[in-house]
Amino acid sequence: MDSLPALFELPEPASPAGWDGAQLQALETLASHPMALMAPDWAEALAPQEDTLRGLGTMLRREYDAGASFLPPPTGVLRALGAPLSGVKVLIVGQDPYPTPGHSVGLAFAVDKATRPLPRSLNNIYKELQADLGIPPAAHGDLSAWAGQGVLLLNRVLTVAPGAAGSHRRRGWEKVTEAVIRTLAARDRPLVSVLWGRDAQKLAPLLGGTAIIESAHPSPLSASRGFFGSRPFSRINDSLRAQGASPIDWALPAA
Repeated sequence: MDSLPALFELPEPASPAGWDGAQLQALETLASHPMALMAPDWAEALAPQEDTLRGLGTMLRREYDAGASFLPPPTGVLRALGAPLSGVKVLIVGQDPYPTPGHSVGLAFAVDKATRPLPRSLNNIYKELQADLGIPPAAHGDLSAWAGQGVLLLNRVLTVAPGAAGSHRRRGWEKVTEAVIRTLAARDRPLVSVLWGRDAQKLAPLLGGTAIIESAHPSPLSASRGFFGSRPFSRINDSLRAQGASPIDWALPAA
C-alpha cells in the first residue's frame, strides 16, 4: 500500500459510492472489456491476464451492486496502465491504494491535486526529493507529471475497500501486477525499478538483471531507517543516463 496500515489518517465510514455515469460505465467495462481501459500495447502484452481482470471487474461490480464501494473509483483502477508500455523507464512499486475515501487516484503514492493534508509517506518522499536534488516539496500530491514521463507508479494490489487497508489482497491483483513487472523486465529497453520496503523488495527476482534501487519504505515508521538519505531520484537519473535514456524531471507543476 502507499503507506503502512497503522499510519493512515482515520478514514471516513465506508458508504456506497454514488458514482456518476462515467464511473458506472467504467465499472461495467472493468467487468466486460477491461483491456479497453489500458494503453493498446499494455492490452496486448497482458492479454493472458484478461480472464483474471474480467473476474476482478465482475467481483467489483457485484460488490457495488450489493451496496459496497471500493477505491480508487472505477476510472482509476487501471489508470497506471493508461500510459504506453513503450514509454515506461521507471517502475516505482507501492502496495495497496490509500483506503481513505478521496485519497486514492490509481497511481501509487499519489493523491488528487486538491487533497489536503498530504499522506505522510508522500510528504517523506518530497522531503527526500528536496534533500537529494534540491527540489522543494510540492503543495499537492498529483504525480501525473511523473507518470507522463514514463514513471509507472504501480500498486501491487489495485483496489481496496474504504477504511480497510489490505482488504483486496489475494483476490487476483497480484497475478496481474506480477505480469506487469515481468513484462517490463523482459523488454530490451532502459528500466530502473524502485523497491521501497520489504514487501516491494520481494519482487526483485521478477526483474531479472534490470537496474534496481532498494531502500526502506517512506512510511513514518521506517523512513528514518534507510529511506532518508537513500537519494533515489538522483540514482534513478544516473542509471537512466548510463542506459542511454533521458532523465526524469522530478519537479512537479504548481497546484
